[in-house]
Amino acid sequence: MIKRSRRTGASFALAAVLARTGSAVLRATAPGGRDRWERGNHAGRSVGLYAGPASAVAVAVGAGRVRPAAGFAVLAAGICGAYDDVAGARDPRRGFRAHLAALRDGEVTSGAVKLFGICGAGLVAGAVMKERPLDKVLAGVVIAGAAHLVNLVDVRPARAAAVVLALGAPGLRKQGPGAETAAAAMGAAAAVLPGDVAERTMLGDTGAHALGAALGAAVVEGNGRAGLAVHAVALVTAAMCGDRVSALARHSCE
Repeated sequence: MIKRSRRTGASFALAAVLARTGSAVLRATAPGGRDRWERGNHAGRSVGLYAGPASAVAVAVGAGRVRPAAGFAVLAAGICGAYDDVAGARDPRRGFRAHLAALRDGEVTSGAVKLFGICGAGLVAGAVMKERPLDKVLAGVVIAGAAHLVNLVDVRPARAAAVVLALGAPGLRKQGPGAETAAAAMGAAAAVLPGDVAERTMLGDTGAHALGAALGAAVVEGNGRAGLAVHAVALVTAAMCGDRVSALARHSCE
């Protein structure tokens, strides 16, 4: 028990150090120029995206040392989110229905790439992490759904990081790979939280999706079929409700 607790603590510390260090390095160097990293937040302030890639890499390393498949899912979610952060910065469409509608019209949006990329990565990771076919599918849904959920709540400073800390905490009670993966997500979230609160940095799609995928992987590690099914239903329901809210907000602004 003590050894497992130490491993959980080590996962938290490793991810926290990597996220803090990575964010500081990116902020100091700003590869490609400051303009590439700056975005306007909900209040119109200029905020840097440095915390996103830093936390994505940190939690991918932390989760990957526990289970390589989980690290793969986290890294893939972060990459897909990064693509949307760059390519979709000026796209006003929000919600998967809007991007699927565009896809039906022959337009491949960055949101569609992100949607299918994260779902595919989740299913691949789930197929490795579970043995039975139904469990593999449920695991994929949970990983992708958790990634989407954290991104969905990332609409105000520090909200996504706070949600990761709140949702990850219960998983620490179950010692084992799931707790270590949850601790990695929490460590990265805790490291970038101060900058997020102060509105100096933001997670963006890159960090939010990566942290969410790590939470999903932690759920997969710590649950059997019944638990996976409950989480999958809850996450799909949340995604549908969130997409409807996004659609209503979009129409009200038109």
